[in-house]
Amino acid sequence: MKVIGIIPARYDSKRFPGKVLADILGRPVIQRVYEQARKAELLDEILVATDNEEIFKAVENFGGKAVMTSSNCKSGTDRLAEVAGSLDGDIFLNIQGDEPLIPPEVISEVAQTLIEDNAIEIATVARKITTQEELNNPNVVKVVIDNDGFALYFSRAQIPYVRDFLEIKNLGSVCYKHIGLYGYKRGFLLNFALMEQGPLEKVEDLEQLRALENGYKIKVVITQRDSIGVDTREDLEKVRKILKNSK
Repeated sequence: MKVIGIIPARYDSKRFPGKVLADILGRPVIQRVYEQARKAELLDEILVATDNEEIFKAVENFGGKAVMTSSNCKSGTDRLAEVAGSLDGDIFLNIQGDEPLIPPEVISEVAQTLIEDNAIEIATVARKITTQEELNNPNVVKVVIDNDGFALYFSRAQIPYVRDFLEIKNLGSVCYKHIGLYGYKRGFLLNFALMEQGPLEKVEDLEQLRALENGYKIKVVITQRDSIGVDTREDLEKVRKILKNSK
């Protein structure tokens, strides 16, 4: 099966406009994401999908492949679907353009899940929450999972709500951080773009809820690896420090 990684990237982020072009130790965020994706063994092709000329040129400048898309896309997955319609691929990975630390192994894990099980049409990834800060942070999306490893719901709020005291070290048994990475079978992806945005997707501003609202199941791959999405300037500084200290 041919697996294609697409990095949707837009300029007009609500919380941090132009974040994918922000500098991280001499390289823009989008380049850091691209370079991480290139390390994923199961990807046959990688490209950036954007509606912004500045982002398009930045990708070309560092030697990446970029395609221009419509400015009317409602979400990153809609942008993904627009590009996928003209590509020869079986599985498409939506790699968020603001995840410069995304582990290549996680990308391959999601791809492998879709390769191995024909019944799974969409997959994503999560890890156990280990700090109170993550639990309380609305920029950290939480997911609750059923006994078969499928998502029940995603939210920026604390889910599930812990009614009685539970030590933070035990929260990982019920509280998971959603990492912004999705994998789709081609047919589902193209169909997803035809679905209307539902009230849950709109109010939470989480595109994956469109699938749940329409009765589709999302497989959640559990990992011990982590990633940091650059949603704010504080996140950007955190990533800079991590990379600087890793040298």
